Amino acid sequence: MKIRNISSGFTVIEILVVVVIIAIAAMIAVPMMTSGASMQIRSAANVIAADLEYAKSMAISRQKDYTVVFDESNESYQIEDPSYQVEDPDRIIDHPVKKGFKYLVSFRNDSRLNKVDIYDVAFDGTSEVKFDYLGSPSNGGVITLRADGIPMTIQVEAVTGFITIE
Repeated sequence: MKIRNISSGFTVIEILVVVVIIAIAAMIAVPMMTSGASMQIRSAANVIAADLEYAKSMAISRQKDYTVVFDESNESYQIEDPSYQVEDPDRIIDHPVKKGFKYLVSFRNDSRLNKVDIYDVAFDGTSEVKFDYLGSPSNGGVITLRADGIPMTIQVEAVTGFITIE
């Protein structure tokens, strides 16, 4: 009888297959481990753009002015009906989805957006933009957001009210 010597080990092909599987797993896992700031800042910019569009469409559909007022120090903004007096709590409109709540968005109090800072708001020297009955803003401007050093801007065109995110 002949005794065969069986050597244990891996072939080059087996090692390459394992390396390829590990590389694919790393490509999937690395983006998931990156900071949530980049995702939060994109989400925050989309929320602000949508809320600006909402204020503009409300102004057009109801044929009256609506104002979006930003508060950089509190990382928040609200949509107001400027026909009310300044002190009137009803000046902030009701939220269309969250029944019983006012339309006040606070990044600081929202765990999904708490890494985002409203860094700068510039609408001709003010921190608010008013849309008239045609949907035109009273002034164009830029909202700058930051999250872990990542900047993003939302721009409102002066005449058209066209909103872009950069």
